[in-house]
Order: sequence, then structure tokens, then C-alpha cells
Amino acid sequence: MISAKQSKSSRFLLKDFLRLIRLPNLLIVFLAQFMAAYFLVDAHGSFIAYFADTKLWLLIISTLLITAAGYIINDYYDVKIDFINKPDRVLVGNSFKRRVALLLHSIFNLVAVAIGFALSYTIGLINLIATFCLWLYSNQLKRLPLIGNLMVAMLTGASIALVGVLYGQNEFLVNTYALFSMGITLIREIVKDMEDLKGDSTHGCKTLPIIWGYRKTKNFIYLISFLFVASLFYLATFLGNTILIYYFLFLSPVFIFFIYKLYRADTTKGYLFLSNYCKMIMLSGILSMIFF
Repeated sequence: MISAKQSKSSRFLLKDFLRLIRLPNLLIVFLAQFMAAYFLVDAHGSFIAYFADTKLWLLIISTLLITAAGYIINDYYDVKIDFINKPDRVLVGNSFKRRVALLLHSIFNLVAVAIGFALSYTIGLINLIATFCLWLYSNQLKRLPLIGNLMVAMLTGASIALVGVLYGQNEFLVNTYALFSMGITLIREIVKDMEDLKGDSTHGCKTLPIIWGYRKTKNFIYLISFLFVASLFYLATFLGNTILIYYFLFLSPVFIFFIYKLYRADTTKGYLFLSNYCKMIMLSGILSMIFF
């Protein structure tokens, strides 16, 4: 029989594992891909048909595995930095031995790439490239200015674009949402660098806030925020889609508030709020798919 102590230990281990793979973020990825397939592609028509679509589920599983593996390897390489930025959330080396983290990372990636090639050569190749890019990001690129941020943003957009690749339908509309995801992720990643400046600078990282300072980094975020919203308006007009136009109009005051809070932010807590605010904008974009 399992003792009460063993049962409690197992519960804590499961809780830490879910924290390690960032379960809330994985749920957003799942929601984005499933809703993109059902509301944007419209290959099957009925919800039941999508729910029973084995190919869609395999695509979602492979994407979730790659994303989870990316979080694990990121924590593996960032142990020293995380002890400064967020010591209460360090899992690799505490709850999980480093070799266990590497093993999980490798298994998740191998299974995801195998699933990708089972779906199609194109998806398999994209999955393979994504696994390499996430390792490279965690090992080197995240410590460099902007390039690491762009890498994560492009991979986030690619997770939605893959739905269009799978079905080969409504790819322009799907890619519009992929661009939306890419833009908001880029902004959020730079904000996170501002949040993590103390630990990053201690360990020799060269992120934008470190080489430019807070003021210039904020000015850069203002610029890309404007370009982001303007490009979305252009695409919505090009598509002639009233729903998208109204949604992006709704985003204008949302971004004005974001810019205001960014201008006022000067603490780690303030940047954490902005990071979570960006995540809520991402979620609202996913939910807007319902209206198609």
C-alpha cells in the first residue's frame, strides 16, 4: 500500500512538474490551435468532426510537447539566473535533478518530431527546426539583444500557422492570427527582459534593457506596438473583415493603457503586471476567433 507520506510526495512532484512545463501556457497553446482549426479553417464544419480529427490532436500534442520541452531546457540553463530573479520558482536542481530535466526534454522532442513526420514531411521538418531553435535560444540566443525575443515570437506565431499547413485552407486568415501572436509575444518577451534585468546582468546577458537601459527599451516597445497595431489594421482592411476591424479597434484603448502602464513602470512588480497583461491580450485574440 502507498503510505500517506508517499502520496503527499507524489502530489508535490506532480504539482512541480506542471509548474515546470507551464501548464497555463500550454492550455493557451492548445486553445489557440484548436480554435484556429474550428473557427478559422472550417475544413469539417462541425465541432464533433474536429473533436474526432486524429490529425489535429496529433498536431496539438506535438506542439505541446515541443513547448513543454522548451520550458524545461530554458529552466535547465537558467538555474543561476533564476536563483536571483525568482528563487522561489527554481525547480531544476531542486524538485528535479538536472539529468532528469534533460531526459524529459529529449523524450518530449523526439516524440514531437516523430509525430510531426507522421503527419507530413513539412510539419515534421518544422517541428525539428522548432526543437533546435528552442535549444539554441535557451543555450545562447536569449542572452543576446532582440534575436532571442524574435526567435520566441516567430515560434509562437508558427504554432498557429501550423494549423493552416495541416489543412491547407484559409491560410491567410490563420497567418493573420499567427502575426498577431508573434507581435504580442515579441512585446511580452522584451517586457520580461526588463523584469529579469537584475539576474540577467549578473550573469553576463546582453538583453535590450541591459545594453540600452529602461528608457530606450521602452521607446522601442512604443514603436513596435504602434507598428503591430497598424499592421493588424492593414491586414484586416485587406481581408475586408469587419469582425477583425472591430476587434483591432477594441485593441487601440487596450494598447493605450498598456503604453501608459509601461511609461509608469519602474519596478519588477510593474513589469510582471505588463507581462501578464500581454498574455491577457493574447487570450482575447484567441477568443475573438469565435466570431468567425
